Amino acid sequence: MDLAQLAMSTYDALSGGELTENGPYSAAVRGTEEKDSVIRPTDLSELLKEGTKESHQKAENTTFVKDFLKGRIKKELFKLATAALYFTYSALEEELDRNKEDPAIEPLYFPLELHRKEGLNKDLCYFYGDDWENSVRPSEATMAYVKRIHHLGQHSPALLVSHAYTRYMGDLSGGQILKKVAQRALHLPSTGEGIQFYEFENVTNAQQFKQLYRARLNALELDAETKEKIVEEANRAFEFNMKVFEELEKVGATLPDEVPDGALPVHDGKGDIRKCPYYATMQSSESPSGCPFNAAMALARQPQVILAACAAVLAAVMAWYFI
Repeated sequence: MDLAQLAMSTYDALSGGELTENGPYSAAVRGTEEKDSVIRPTDLSELLKEGTKESHQKAENTTFVKDFLKGRIKKELFKLATAALYFTYSALEEELDRNKEDPAIEPLYFPLELHRKEGLNKDLCYFYGDDWENSVRPSEATMAYVKRIHHLGQHSPALLVSHAYTRYMGDLSGGQILKKVAQRALHLPSTGEGIQFYEFENVTNAQQFKQLYRARLNALELDAETKEKIVEEANRAFEFNMKVFEELEKVGATLPDEVPDGALPVHDGKGDIRKCPYYATMQSSESPSGCPFNAAMALARQPQVILAACAAVLAAVMAWYFI
Protein backbone atom coordinates (compact mmCIF):
# COMPACT_ATOMS: atom_id res chain seq x y z
CA MET A 1 0.00 0.00 0.00
CA ASP A 2 2.53 5.73 -5.66
CA LEU A 3 -1.48 4.30 -5.61
CA ALA A 4 -1.10 7.85 -7.93
CA GLN A 5 2.54 7.49 -6.88
CA LEU A 6 1.03 4.60 -4.86
CA ALA A 7 -1.83 7.05 -5.11
CA MET A 8 0.55 9.62 -3.59
CA SER A 9 0.57 7.54 -0.42
CA THR A 10 3.68 7.27 1.71
CA TYR A 11 5.87 9.68 -0.29
CA ASP A 12 3.33 12.45 0.01
CA ALA A 13 2.93 11.73 3.68
CA LEU A 14 6.65 11.61 4.32
CA SER A 15 7.61 14.63 2.25
CA GLY A 16 5.81 17.08 4.53
CA GLY A 17 5.05 20.51 3.12
CA GLU A 18 4.70 24.15 4.06
CA LEU A 19 2.75 24.75 7.25
CA THR A 20 -0.45 26.71 6.78
CA GLU A 21 -0.39 29.67 9.17
CA ASN A 22 -3.96 29.34 10.40
CA GLY A 23 -5.80 26.07 10.78
CA PRO A 24 -7.04 23.50 13.28
CA TYR A 25 -3.64 21.81 13.66
CA SER A 26 -1.21 24.64 12.98
CA ALA A 27 -0.71 25.59 16.65
CA ALA A 28 -0.13 21.97 17.60
CA VAL A 29 2.43 21.53 14.81
CA ARG A 30 4.25 24.69 15.83
CA GLY A 31 4.25 23.57 19.45
CA THR A 32 5.81 20.26 18.48
CA GLU A 33 8.39 21.84 16.17
CA GLU A 34 9.41 24.70 18.48
CA LYS A 35 12.13 22.55 20.04
CA ASP A 36 13.85 21.96 16.71
CA SER A 37 12.47 23.25 13.42
CA VAL A 38 15.33 21.89 11.32
CA ILE A 39 14.66 18.62 9.48
CA ARG A 40 17.69 16.39 9.94
CA PRO A 41 18.74 13.23 8.05
CA THR A 42 18.45 11.35 11.33
CA ASP A 43 14.78 12.32 11.80
CA LEU A 44 12.58 9.26 11.60
CA SER A 45 10.42 10.70 8.82
CA GLU A 46 13.52 11.28 6.68
CA LEU A 47 14.84 7.82 7.43
CA LEU A 48 11.51 6.31 6.41
CA LYS A 49 11.37 8.38 3.23
CA GLU A 50 14.81 7.26 2.07
CA GLY A 51 14.63 3.77 3.48
CA THR A 52 11.37 2.73 1.80
CA LYS A 53 11.90 4.15 -1.69
CA GLU A 54 12.63 0.79 -3.29
CA SER A 55 9.67 -0.92 -1.63
CA HIS A 56 7.47 2.00 -2.60
CA GLN A 57 8.43 1.65 -6.27
CA LYS A 58 7.79 -2.09 -6.24
CA ALA A 59 4.37 -1.62 -4.68
CA GLU A 60 3.30 1.04 -7.17
CA ASN A 61 4.21 -1.25 -10.06
CA THR A 62 2.03 -4.17 -9.01
CA THR A 63 -0.70 -5.01 -11.51
CA PHE A 64 -3.43 -4.52 -8.92
CA VAL A 65 -2.31 -0.98 -8.10
CA LYS A 66 -1.84 0.08 -11.72
CA ASP A 67 -5.21 -1.34 -12.76
CA PHE A 68 -6.95 0.32 -9.82
CA LEU A 69 -5.55 3.73 -10.73
CA LYS A 70 -6.78 3.26 -14.30
CA GLY A 71 -10.26 2.42 -13.05
CA ARG A 72 -9.96 -1.23 -14.07
CA ILE A 73 -11.24 -2.70 -10.82
CA LYS A 74 -13.93 -5.35 -10.60
CA LYS A 75 -16.53 -4.86 -7.92
CA GLU A 76 -16.03 -8.33 -6.49
CA LEU A 77 -12.30 -7.68 -6.23
CA PHE A 78 -12.90 -4.32 -4.56
CA LYS A 79 -15.10 -6.06 -2.00
CA LEU A 80 -12.34 -8.56 -1.23
CA ALA A 81 -9.79 -5.74 -0.91
CA THR A 82 -12.14 -3.95 1.49
CA ALA A 83 -12.39 -7.11 3.59
CA ALA A 84 -8.59 -7.41 3.69
CA LEU A 85 -8.37 -3.83 4.92
CA TYR A 86 -10.98 -4.48 7.59
CA PHE A 87 -9.05 -7.37 9.13
CA THR A 88 -5.77 -5.47 8.87
CA TYR A 89 -7.08 -2.32 10.54
CA SER A 90 -8.95 -4.31 13.18
CA ALA A 91 -5.66 -5.88 14.25
CA LEU A 92 -3.72 -2.61 14.03
CA GLU A 93 -6.25 -0.60 16.01
CA GLU A 94 -6.66 -3.32 18.62
CA GLU A 95 -2.91 -3.23 19.25
CA LEU A 96 -2.74 0.57 19.18
CA ASP A 97 -5.52 0.66 21.79
CA ARG A 98 -3.70 -1.90 23.90
CA ASN A 99 -0.42 0.04 23.73
CA LYS A 100 -1.75 3.61 23.74
CA GLU A 101 0.33 4.51 26.80
CA ASP A 102 3.59 3.26 25.28
CA PRO A 103 6.03 6.22 24.82
CA ALA A 104 6.34 5.48 21.10
CA ILE A 105 2.58 5.13 20.54
CA GLU A 106 0.99 7.76 22.78
CA PRO A 107 2.07 10.85 20.74
CA LEU A 108 0.72 9.21 17.54
CA TYR A 109 -2.50 7.86 19.01
CA PHE A 110 -5.44 9.56 17.25
CA PRO A 111 -8.37 7.12 17.40
CA LEU A 112 -11.05 9.74 16.73
CA GLU A 113 -9.27 11.15 13.70
CA LEU A 114 -7.67 8.07 12.17
CA HIS A 115 -9.24 4.75 13.11
CA ARG A 116 -10.76 3.01 10.08
CA LYS A 117 -12.46 -0.11 11.45
CA GLU A 118 -15.89 1.48 11.84
CA GLY A 119 -15.90 2.88 8.31
CA LEU A 120 -14.76 -0.43 6.85
CA ASN A 121 -17.52 -2.24 8.74
CA LYS A 122 -20.06 0.08 7.10
CA ASP A 123 -18.57 -0.64 3.68
CA LEU A 124 -18.77 -4.41 4.22
CA CYS A 125 -22.38 -4.09 5.39
CA TYR A 126 -23.13 -2.24 2.16
CA PHE A 127 -21.44 -4.84 -0.04
CA TYR A 128 -22.34 -8.07 1.78
CA GLY A 129 -25.22 -7.23 4.12
CA ASP A 130 -25.38 -6.74 7.88
CA ASP A 131 -24.45 -10.37 8.53
CA TRP A 132 -21.26 -10.19 6.45
CA GLU A 133 -19.16 -11.54 9.34
CA ASN A 134 -20.82 -14.93 8.91
CA SER A 135 -19.48 -15.34 5.38
CA VAL A 136 -16.35 -13.19 4.98
CA ARG A 137 -13.03 -14.55 6.19
CA PRO A 138 -9.49 -13.15 5.96
CA SER A 139 -7.36 -14.53 3.15
CA GLU A 140 -4.04 -16.28 3.69
CA ALA A 141 -1.97 -13.17 2.91
CA THR A 142 -4.19 -11.01 5.11
CA MET A 143 -3.90 -13.46 8.00
CA ALA A 144 -0.10 -13.33 7.77
CA TYR A 145 -0.28 -9.52 7.96
CA VAL A 146 -2.67 -9.66 10.91
CA LYS A 147 -0.48 -12.13 12.82
CA ARG A 148 2.56 -9.90 12.35
CA ILE A 149 0.70 -6.88 13.76
CA HIS A 150 -0.49 -8.82 16.81
CA HIS A 151 3.04 -10.13 17.37
CA LEU A 152 4.43 -6.60 17.38
CA GLY A 153 1.72 -5.35 19.70
CA GLN A 154 2.59 -8.02 22.22
CA HIS A 155 6.38 -8.01 21.91
CA SER A 156 7.63 -4.83 20.14
CA PRO A 157 4.96 -2.08 20.33
CA ALA A 158 7.30 0.63 19.03
CA LEU A 159 7.35 -1.13 15.66
CA LEU A 160 3.61 -0.59 15.31
CA VAL A 161 4.65 2.96 14.35
CA SER A 162 5.81 1.59 10.98
CA HIS A 163 2.40 0.15 10.13
CA ALA A 164 0.35 3.01 11.55
CA TYR A 165 2.35 5.66 9.76
CA THR A 166 2.49 4.03 6.33
CA ARG A 167 -1.19 3.09 6.44
CA TYR A 168 -2.87 6.15 7.91
CA MET A 169 -0.78 8.75 6.14
CA GLY A 170 -1.27 6.94 2.85
CA ASP A 171 -5.02 6.87 3.42
CA LEU A 172 -5.06 10.61 4.03
CA SER A 173 -3.09 11.23 0.84
CA GLY A 174 -3.53 8.90 -2.10
CA GLY A 175 -6.52 7.23 -0.53
CA GLN A 176 -8.58 10.25 -1.51
CA ILE A 177 -7.68 9.63 -5.15
CA LEU A 178 -8.62 5.96 -4.89
CA LYS A 179 -11.94 6.96 -3.36
CA LYS A 180 -12.86 8.92 -6.47
CA VAL A 181 -11.56 6.22 -8.82
CA ALA A 182 -13.59 3.52 -7.06
CA GLN A 183 -16.74 5.62 -6.89
CA ARG A 184 -16.60 6.34 -10.61
CA ALA A 185 -15.44 2.93 -11.84
CA LEU A 186 -17.88 0.93 -9.71
CA HIS A 187 -20.81 3.34 -10.04
CA LEU A 188 -21.08 3.67 -6.27
CA PRO A 189 -23.62 6.09 -4.76
CA SER A 190 -22.56 9.72 -4.51
CA THR A 191 -23.71 9.61 -0.89
CA GLY A 192 -20.61 7.60 0.05
CA GLU A 193 -21.86 4.04 0.50
CA GLY A 194 -19.07 1.54 -0.10
CA ILE A 195 -16.24 4.05 0.41
CA GLN A 196 -16.62 5.07 4.06
CA PHE A 197 -13.09 3.79 4.60
CA TYR A 198 -11.80 6.90 2.82
CA GLU A 199 -13.91 9.36 4.83
CA PHE A 200 -12.00 11.18 7.60
CA GLU A 201 -14.81 13.21 9.13
CA ASN A 202 -12.73 14.35 12.11
CA VAL A 203 -9.75 15.53 10.08
CA THR A 204 -10.68 19.01 8.91
CA ASN A 205 -7.37 19.74 7.18
CA ALA A 206 -5.51 16.67 5.95
CA GLN A 207 -2.29 18.46 5.04
CA GLN A 208 -1.94 20.11 8.44
CA PHE A 209 -2.81 16.91 10.22
CA LYS A 210 -0.09 15.05 8.33
CA GLN A 211 2.38 17.75 9.32
CA LEU A 212 1.36 17.35 12.95
CA TYR A 213 1.74 13.58 12.76
CA ARG A 214 5.12 13.89 11.06
CA ALA A 215 6.35 16.41 13.65
CA ARG A 216 5.32 14.13 16.49
CA LEU A 217 7.00 11.22 14.77
CA ASN A 218 10.26 13.16 14.60
CA ALA A 219 9.93 14.16 18.25
CA LEU A 220 9.84 10.55 19.48
CA GLU A 221 12.77 9.81 21.75
CA LEU A 222 14.18 6.76 20.01
CA ASP A 223 17.73 5.53 19.69
CA ALA A 224 19.34 4.85 16.31
CA GLU A 225 18.83 1.11 16.58
CA THR A 226 15.08 1.45 17.17
CA LYS A 227 14.74 3.88 14.27
CA GLU A 228 16.52 1.40 12.02
CA LYS A 229 14.12 -1.34 13.11
CA ILE A 230 11.13 0.91 12.40
CA VAL A 231 12.40 1.52 8.85
CA GLU A 232 12.93 -2.22 8.37
CA GLU A 233 9.41 -2.89 9.61
CA ALA A 234 8.02 -0.25 7.24
CA ASN A 235 9.58 -2.17 4.36
CA ARG A 236 8.01 -5.32 5.74
CA ALA A 237 4.66 -3.52 5.80
CA PHE A 238 5.04 -2.87 2.08
CA GLU A 239 5.86 -6.55 1.55
CA PHE A 240 2.71 -7.65 3.37
CA ASN A 241 0.62 -5.29 1.29
CA MET A 242 2.22 -6.48 -1.94
CA LYS A 243 1.43 -10.08 -1.03
CA VAL A 244 -2.20 -9.08 -0.53
CA PHE A 245 -2.12 -7.33 -3.93
CA GLU A 246 -0.64 -10.42 -5.59
CA GLU A 247 -3.32 -12.58 -4.00
CA LEU A 248 -6.03 -10.24 -5.28
CA GLU A 249 -4.49 -10.31 -8.77
CA LYS A 250 -4.78 -14.11 -8.84
CA VAL A 251 -8.39 -13.98 -7.70
CA GLY A 252 -9.16 -11.23 -10.21
CA ALA A 253 -7.87 -13.38 -13.06
CA THR A 254 -10.54 -15.98 -12.24
CA LEU A 255 -13.44 -13.53 -12.06
CA PRO A 256 -15.66 -13.00 -15.12
CA ASP A 257 -15.76 -9.60 -16.75
CA GLU A 258 -18.40 -7.42 -15.19
CA VAL A 259 -21.04 -5.64 -17.25
CA PRO A 260 -21.73 -1.99 -16.36
CA ASP A 261 -25.35 -1.22 -15.53
CA GLY A 262 -27.42 -0.87 -18.69
CA ALA A 263 -24.62 -2.05 -20.99
CA LEU A 264 -24.34 -5.10 -23.19
CA PRO A 265 -21.55 -7.59 -22.55
CA VAL A 266 -18.69 -7.48 -25.00
CA HIS A 267 -17.69 -10.63 -26.86
CA ASP A 268 -14.28 -10.68 -28.50
CA GLY A 269 -15.21 -13.24 -31.15
CA LYS A 270 -13.41 -16.03 -29.36
CA GLY A 271 -14.75 -18.91 -27.31
CA ASP A 272 -18.45 -19.63 -26.95
CA ILE A 273 -20.23 -17.63 -29.66
CA ARG A 274 -23.45 -17.80 -27.62
CA LYS A 275 -21.93 -15.25 -25.26
CA CYS A 276 -22.03 -12.65 -28.00
CA PRO A 277 -24.83 -10.11 -27.32
CA TYR A 278 -25.81 -10.35 -31.01
CA TYR A 279 -26.13 -14.15 -30.97
CA ALA A 280 -29.94 -14.16 -31.26
CA THR A 281 -29.82 -11.82 -34.25
CA MET A 282 -27.14 -13.94 -35.91
CA GLN A 283 -29.31 -17.05 -35.55
CA SER A 284 -32.18 -15.43 -37.46
CA SER A 285 -29.94 -13.86 -40.09
CA GLU A 286 -29.00 -15.32 -43.45
CA SER A 287 -25.57 -13.75 -43.21
CA PRO A 288 -22.54 -15.97 -42.64
CA SER A 289 -21.85 -16.98 -39.06
CA GLY A 290 -19.37 -14.98 -37.02
CA CYS A 291 -19.39 -12.35 -34.33
CA PRO A 292 -20.37 -8.97 -35.87
CA PHE A 293 -18.76 -7.11 -32.99
CA ASN A 294 -15.44 -8.81 -33.64
CA ALA A 295 -15.76 -8.21 -37.38
CA ALA A 296 -16.60 -4.55 -36.81
CA MET A 297 -13.57 -4.11 -34.57
CA ALA A 298 -11.33 -5.76 -37.15
CA LEU A 299 -12.70 -3.42 -39.83
CA ALA A 300 -12.21 -0.40 -37.59
CA ARG A 301 -8.54 -1.27 -37.18
CA GLN A 302 -7.91 -0.85 -40.92
CA PRO A 303 -6.04 2.44 -41.63
CA GLN A 304 -8.36 3.55 -44.42
CA VAL A 305 -11.41 3.14 -42.22
CA ILE A 306 -9.79 5.17 -39.44
CA LEU A 307 -8.81 7.93 -41.90
CA ALA A 308 -12.30 8.00 -43.36
CA ALA A 309 -13.82 8.32 -39.90
CA CYS A 310 -11.44 11.15 -39.02
CA ALA A 311 -12.28 12.94 -42.25
CA ALA A 312 -16.00 12.61 -41.56
CA VAL A 313 -15.58 14.06 -38.06
CA LEU A 314 -13.46 16.95 -39.40
CA ALA A 315 -16.04 17.70 -42.11
CA ALA A 316 -18.82 17.75 -39.54
CA VAL A 317 -16.88 20.15 -37.32
CA MET A 318 -16.10 22.48 -40.23
CA ALA A 319 -19.72 22.43 -41.36
CA TRP A 320 -20.89 23.34 -37.85
CA TYR A 321 -18.31 26.11 -37.62
CA PHE A 322 -19.36 27.82 -40.88
CA ILE A 323 -23.09 27.62 -40.29
